Amino acid sequence: MSEINPTGPSGGAYRGYAQTNRGDSDELLVRTGRETACGEYLRHYWQPVALTSEIEDLPRLIRVMGEELVIFRDTSGSYGLVHKQCPHRRASMEFGICEKRGIRCCYHGWLFDVDGRILEIPGQPREIAALIKSKTSLGAYPVKEFRGLIFAYLGPVEDMPEFPVYDTLEIPNQTLVPYRADYRCNWLQVLDAILDPIHTSFLHSRMSRPQFSEGMGELGELLFYPRPMGFLGANVRRVGDNIWVRVNELVLPNYTQAGAAFSADGSKTIYYGRTSFARWVVPIDDENTTAFAWAIFGDRADPDEYNKPGGPELIEQGELMNRSYEQRQRFPGDAEAVEGMGRIADQKLEHLAPSDRGIIQYRKKLRKLCRDLEKGIKPEHTCQHWDNPVPTYGGDTVLNIPVDAEDDNRRLREIGDRVMEIQFDAESMVGRARDEAVIEAFKKLETENS
Repeated sequence: MSEINPTGPSGGAYRGYAQTNRGDSDELLVRTGRETACGEYLRHYWQPVALTSEIEDLPRLIRVMGEELVIFRDTSGSYGLVHKQCPHRRASMEFGICEKRGIRCCYHGWLFDVDGRILEIPGQPREIAALIKSKTSLGAYPVKEFRGLIFAYLGPVEDMPEFPVYDTLEIPNQTLVPYRADYRCNWLQVLDAILDPIHTSFLHSRMSRPQFSEGMGELGELLFYPRPMGFLGANVRRVGDNIWVRVNELVLPNYTQAGAAFSADGSKTIYYGRTSFARWVVPIDDENTTAFAWAIFGDRADPDEYNKPGGPELIEQGELMNRSYEQRQRFPGDAEAVEGMGRIADQKLEHLAPSDRGIIQYRKKLRKLCRDLEKGIKPEHTCQHWDNPVPTYGGDTVLNIPVDAEDDNRRLREIGDRVMEIQFDAESMVGRARDEAVIEAFKKLETENS
């Protein structure tokens, strides 16, 4: 039997007993309940809370940022989102009856409109009912149904912002498929991945099998860009004679976009491909998260052949969500990576590296925004910077630009920067005018460097 050297060749092996295995979380950001700094910050934005298809003739009990709520659609087609307990005797409105105007409590028949106002109080003297109506209501939040997702604004109603519509949702001839993906961990762990573009080269390519395209296994050069309302992370890869600029995007506080999962591999020219998903990472509570999103199919997104059951899950995380433990071990996807950190990760034990600078930057920004709100400084919104549709950047561009024999890494960085600058220069344009300007500039860039 060979002897075990307790110090190891470098003097640092077998440190399990001496090295702590648990640390502290980033408490400011991981806690999202009422009256927490981050919870109040997130409540100042429109958040998706359900799929439209989930709300039929019966109310549905949901949980958002630790708060139990009931969402319903009355028989006239209006949506409501209300507190769980009836203000009369605290019966749960999840057992309420949806009527032409509002929802009626099953216990004593009090009827509430979608905004929480009491419409009827049966069985009480008229003057008493009028007094109760003037002083009491059911807690309710503004709701908006939009293309198969239901959004709610959970913050102070006087601070309610304009509902933002992102430009990638307005592209002609594409199909938006609503979906949800549930994660058993804190929201920050799920959101982090969008500004970690290098993980696609490993988790989704090199570690088990190519889950997206073969070209994603190339490491490339990483570029990061702070923007007025978010951050961009670009992975600039060399694939043969092509340069592939793939952009991941975070629009604060929790909206994300990325390039296509399956239609781009760096082998064919793409002028200004757009995002494959439009996605919000929403805390259910501090230990559970749901990504509410649209998978996007079309010429500038992912192929229509993936518009089938399971397709959105593959786009979301590279593998199906509901798999055996053995399959999850053999072929881990995003869920396995982020859930494996624990229900709430201990960020204070991380060893962040240069490739994590996008994560470092956005966490720092989030902390500042949360602390500012505690001081009474209200957060900004996208529609304060741009009119709808809001310009975004998640997507793919592949240009035919040959290898620079002297310093190709420098060439990748320079081309990546120019691809982003071209898009920034066209930020004030919308629709077809922006597309044409960007594509023309990309083709010129390609010609100049061929």
